Amino acid sequence: MKHKPFSFVALAAGCMMAFNLSAQTVPSVKTFQVKADQVYGEIAPTMYGIFFEDINLGADGGIYAELVKNRSFEFDTPLMGWKEQKQNNAEGTLLVHNRGELNGANRRFLRLTSKSDQGGYGVLNEGFRGMGIKKGEQYNFTVMARQQGSSAMPVVVELLTAKGEKLGAATITPTGADWKEYKASITATGTDPKALLQVVAQGKGTVDLDMISLFPKNTWKQRPNGLRADMVQLLADMKPGFLRFPGGCIVEGRTLDERFQWKKTIGEVANRATLVNRWNTEFKHRHTPDYFQTFGLGFFEYFQLAEDIGAAPLPILNCGMACQFNTGEVVPLDQLDPYIQDALDLIEFANGPATSEWGKIRAEMGHPAPFNLKYLGVGNEQWGEQYVERYKIFERALRAKYPDVKLITTTGPFPDGPEFDYLNKTMRSLNADIIDEHYYRAPEWFQENVTRYDNYDRKGPKIFAGEYASQTVAIASPDNKNNWKGALSEAAFMTGLERNADVVVMASYAPLFAHEEGWQWTPDMIWVNNLQSFGTPNYYVQKLFSTNVGTHLVPIQRNNANVTGQDKLFASASLNQKTNELILKVVNTSDKAQDGEFVLDGVKSTQSKGTVQKLRSNNLEQMNSFANPTAISPVQQTVQVKNKRVKLSLEPYSVNVIKVKVTPNEGQYSLNKK
Repeated sequence: MKHKPFSFVALAAGCMMAFNLSAQTVPSVKTFQVKADQVYGEIAPTMYGIFFEDINLGADGGIYAELVKNRSFEFDTPLMGWKEQKQNNAEGTLLVHNRGELNGANRRFLRLTSKSDQGGYGVLNEGFRGMGIKKGEQYNFTVMARQQGSSAMPVVVELLTAKGEKLGAATITPTGADWKEYKASITATGTDPKALLQVVAQGKGTVDLDMISLFPKNTWKQRPNGLRADMVQLLADMKPGFLRFPGGCIVEGRTLDERFQWKKTIGEVANRATLVNRWNTEFKHRHTPDYFQTFGLGFFEYFQLAEDIGAAPLPILNCGMACQFNTGEVVPLDQLDPYIQDALDLIEFANGPATSEWGKIRAEMGHPAPFNLKYLGVGNEQWGEQYVERYKIFERALRAKYPDVKLITTTGPFPDGPEFDYLNKTMRSLNADIIDEHYYRAPEWFQENVTRYDNYDRKGPKIFAGEYASQTVAIASPDNKNNWKGALSEAAFMTGLERNADVVVMASYAPLFAHEEGWQWTPDMIWVNNLQSFGTPNYYVQKLFSTNVGTHLVPIQRNNANVTGQDKLFASASLNQKTNELILKVVNTSDKAQDGEFVLDGVKSTQSKGTVQKLRSNNLEQMNSFANPTAISPVQQTVQVKNKRVKLSLEPYSVNVIKVKVTPNEGQYSLNKK
């Protein structure tokens, strides 16, 4: 047989083709250099926290577990939330009495007169879009009542389904002409998110009723008349560094008369004055005329909540200016003293000894020990010269008496523009402690501004990223969604916050809560209905960052540059001095998987295995829901560590948190200049 001559040209061509095919099918590996021995800053324990505002039924109808709406008849329409009830054609009358100045905070009560021997006559309360009642759970009913006349007329209290079926009942019998508190307990025989409370008198007679209240027994820490346990648990799970309260624009009020006044929110709940909520008619797309503040969740409860979840309390006070998007009312400078005194008294309420005037009130409310307040916000989103004038007066008074309390000031409602530029320059010239910046912007903005703080003055004021959320449609649009696109963009931006934690000492998403049927603003971090609550993808991004935060900053780079969007990748790195863990946060915003190799320089040794928590979805429109609350939620896996290297496929549209136990070099945590 005659063989064909061997062709070296053909062989070379074949090899070249194979090489080209290999280059096309094998993705290049992205190498990340982690310089763990180049510590350039410390991360404040307050780095990631929570911003609370009573918007979207966040307090009444939300985290405050009261189930009765308008329990003391103090809404502008006294019987709002109540309906007359006639059983078996019973007859009677309902009359709201106003005691006027005899009790300025709780002026009204209901006089119920039953005129029938048979049947029952009374009222029905609709709750906050219904009442969430669970089978087998205990519900505690209380009422202030007094009997008119010598008779002792029994009053039947019933839980009803939305269809009127009985879920449980109890009976109280008010006696005497003096106001007394009466209690009853009901264990529900069924579950209904739209249940109702019925209170009816049996037989003839007249009874006065006030502070008609119903709470689940199962509240946070089982505190009577407390907070919804499931909602607080979601907050506690974040391990937040701070709790900012009570807002937000609600601090300002549409007018100064409607501003938040902390002194009216403490003491006996029945003596806390009800106030219209500024969000009730703010947006034409979501008018909520029955939205009021009863302040059962007041400043004492805010401080207590912060303590419960291990967060530093961060109250914000009115600075003598109403919301500038509404009336923009201001207090004349020579009449600002009561506002300043409120601030001074608040610090004493939080930190003063139990023998001081305001510390004594705190102690009488059940907390003799101080709340250890270290931060105080002066104003919320004010801007212009009027704010600067008032801030200077506050600052002078507060620093004179409480020099150790850090003051938080504002740059207005926008992250740029003339209002921001003026306040940013002015507050820096005044050597402000912490400047609060807000940004509600499109997802693209968050990725484009990841380097926002790279060149901020390291010797200037610290930064509080006090309110931010990706607006997937437009700012304040009712069509904004808590989808993965928005959450992913926030994660990318947060790597920039963390890389600059030597300047940015606090950050919080906003708003916090939204009721499925009572919201005004979207997107929001946690959604609730009367029985359920769930975290959005945005919540899980916040939680991943806040529960995986180090104590010291170290560089993570590619090609000797910070990872700030090259190949749509974003990254930050930190060391946890307490646990000796190296923590890497890497966000892949591209639609392609990218192989990464992380070289861990500057440590003596590492453990052979680490962990990675992944948060991802291929669908940028994906959201969590009541039906599928964890559609997007973290998954944890083990990763191998060989020769101080970690190899990991960074999946499309993913947030990755890598943790590796390390043995640090001697002097590892000494700070270097950035």
